[in-house]
Amino acid sequence: MLEIKPFVTLVGAGPGDADLITLKGIKAIKAANVILYDALVNAELLDYAKPSCTKIYVGKRAERLSTSQDQINKLLVDYALTHGHVVRLKGGDPFVFGRGGEELEFVHQYGIPTAVIPGISSSIGLTGLQQIPLTHRGVSESFWVITGSTSDGRLSDDLYTAVRTAATIVVLMGFSKLKQIVALYQENGRGDLPIALIQNGSLVNERIALGTINTILEEADKNLLGVPAIIVLGEVVAKHQRFEAIKSELQDIEA
Repeated sequence: MLEIKPFVTLVGAGPGDADLITLKGIKAIKAANVILYDALVNAELLDYAKPSCTKIYVGKRAERLSTSQDQINKLLVDYALTHGHVVRLKGGDPFVFGRGGEELEFVHQYGIPTAVIPGISSSIGLTGLQQIPLTHRGVSESFWVITGSTSDGRLSDDLYTAVRTAATIVVLMGFSKLKQIVALYQENGRGDLPIALIQNGSLVNERIALGTINTILEEADKNLLGVPAIIVLGEVVAKHQRFEAIKSELQDIEA
């Protein structure tokens, strides 16, 4: 009888497009005995798993019934002890609002060795694919990645600080708070700030809305945007190839 060697690997699957996972991530999937995967993971990646691999969906989506984090933590340990190598396949990067740190802490309590394979976060990947530079000389010296709301449903306190900076702000899991974010920026006199919304980024059903704080709600409705979507705020959004056309439309309306 083969000795079971428990091991857990956190793998970042990237922002959606299956081609955006790392080669090291694919190797881990191929070696896994069990894969616990999230809702935003491209199902094509599961095709790399060996036939004997057990695949378990533990998806979590905003405003939908999902597997609790406590359940996921327990599954990681249970399957590692009974099956050996477990891959926790997570959308984006495991350590960017992916609760990867919490999962490692729980697994380490049982003395199980772990590894982390980073993934492309949607905050970096989707802006890059849209050719929106997060930093740009003379425009933005830094970028911040902020969660849209706290665990108790409030708008993140960091957004009240972010509204006063010239940094590029990327808001993850914040689409449901878009009206509140728009109101916050308007209250601080930033209604003309460029903003982008990217839904299902990197996938064939991707949608994007571009505008300013004052126009983005209308643009979101016009383009039928919904979750999952990221929000990008900052002057760098004006570097998008389509923004000049939108800017001209706005000037014509104001005239």
